[in-house]
Amino acid sequence: MKRNKIKRIFASMLMLLVLVQTGCNKNDNDKTENTATVAGESSSVVTPDLSAEPVNTAVSTENTENHMSTDSAAIVQTAKPTESFETNLPTSAPTASATAVTHKATASSSVTATAAPSKTATAVSSSTITAKKTATPTVETPKATSTPVVTDTPYVGEEITVQSIIDEMTLEEKVAQLFVVVPYALTDISNANAANETYKNVFDKYPVGGFCYMGNSIVSESQVKKMISKSQQYSYDRVGVPLFTCIDEEGGTVARIGNSGIGVPSVGNMCDIGASGDVSAAKNVGSTIGDYLSEFGFNVDFAPVADVLSNPDNTVVKKRSFGSDSEIVSDMALAVMRGLEEKGVYGTLKHFPGHGATEGDTHEGYAYTSKTLEELEKCELIPFADGIESGADFIMVGHISLPNIIGDNTPASLSHKMITEILREKMGYDGIIITDALNMGAITKQYSSAEAAVATLLAGSDMILMPDDFVSAYEGVLEAVCDGTVTEKRIDESLERILKIKLEMMN
Repeated sequence: MKRNKIKRIFASMLMLLVLVQTGCNKNDNDKTENTATVAGESSSVVTPDLSAEPVNTAVSTENTENHMSTDSAAIVQTAKPTESFETNLPTSAPTASATAVTHKATASSSVTATAAPSKTATAVSSSTITAKKTATPTVETPKATSTPVVTDTPYVGEEITVQSIIDEMTLEEKVAQLFVVVPYALTDISNANAANETYKNVFDKYPVGGFCYMGNSIVSESQVKKMISKSQQYSYDRVGVPLFTCIDEEGGTVARIGNSGIGVPSVGNMCDIGASGDVSAAKNVGSTIGDYLSEFGFNVDFAPVADVLSNPDNTVVKKRSFGSDSEIVSDMALAVMRGLEEKGVYGTLKHFPGHGATEGDTHEGYAYTSKTLEELEKCELIPFADGIESGADFIMVGHISLPNIIGDNTPASLSHKMITEILREKMGYDGIIITDALNMGAITKQYSSAEAAVATLLAGSDMILMPDDFVSAYEGVLEAVCDGTVTEKRIDESLERILKIKLEMMN
């Protein structure tokens, strides 16, 4: 009896083992089938064979204005169901590595002075990927914004810094960036008022740092806007940074747009604004001028005049100066600067160390003041000192001779004593120093274009405005660097100041 019971229990156990084994085998088969299915499916979502038509498999974008970016890990573009892919799967998980590439896009036909280049980075897997395909997956392009996309800038795909730009530049490009010229200085066409193909080709050879617009370069509102827009595009395409688009627009007697016949508001002479004692009126001058200049595409105004009219016989800046009281002149000049800056236009304090004390006209020839440095510090230098304390970005140095300070008749614009020792070191200015126009009689009657350009760089200037013969001045500076008269380090020091402002404009 007991033996039969044991047999029945043993038989039941055997049946249970058989059932368990049968279930396990079935599960193993199911797993095998599922594994095959997964492997088959996975081949439909990987990137194509690199030997076939190139495909962007992953995209990571960086927005330079909003500082937004996607994860740098690979973002896989899913293939359409009709496409067939074959893959060599890695034995371990792939490691994503970001590779910078240049993003080429069609630029907007209207480029503003503050146009910033777009940057795009692409992430690719480090694993080996091969595939066959019949169509290229579509990669979504960035949406257009109000800021134009500029093509082929040399710094796309990396963080743009002053040093990174300098490192990419040739000596010729560096030297060209130091010059601000009138458009017809490049083309030898006296009425150059269009940025055409000839103009572009010459700019490619001489990618100058800025243009100053006046005379025949100003015909109509649409013409000026188009010329500036295309010029900015040329600069971005050539060197990756914007131009300084400059103009003399003080208001009153000196107003290249205001006196051209183009309909813009008139602000009157600065002598009348100064006489009113109303600082808010000066601020309104800057806002009014800045408003229409920015609309045209200008980003630098060679104004306001910070000269104190301490010599009543001076006729050069008589109506252009805010007056003979240095404090009033300072307050008014800084108010104009603020008005310009609020409209996105950089102002320029001029004409250091003060044209109001001079006798003679530097436009025609020799002009000088017999004042000592101590006397200038009590009057003429006050508006410039206040401007430096307020963060002025540009100061223009005049061609004024100061024999009781310099020791000879060297113009201030070519004087190491005035620019480096006094303006830079004693007054602590580290912004951009630009010369007054080097085609004026005070320079051309004593120096060649090459001599003046080299001398002002040695004196400490950063930018050279309108030499009488641009090509001669440019080649003279190149030769001076090559023979050691001017070091490349000295060129780079000025470029750092210039590019700092240009990067501000881009951002």
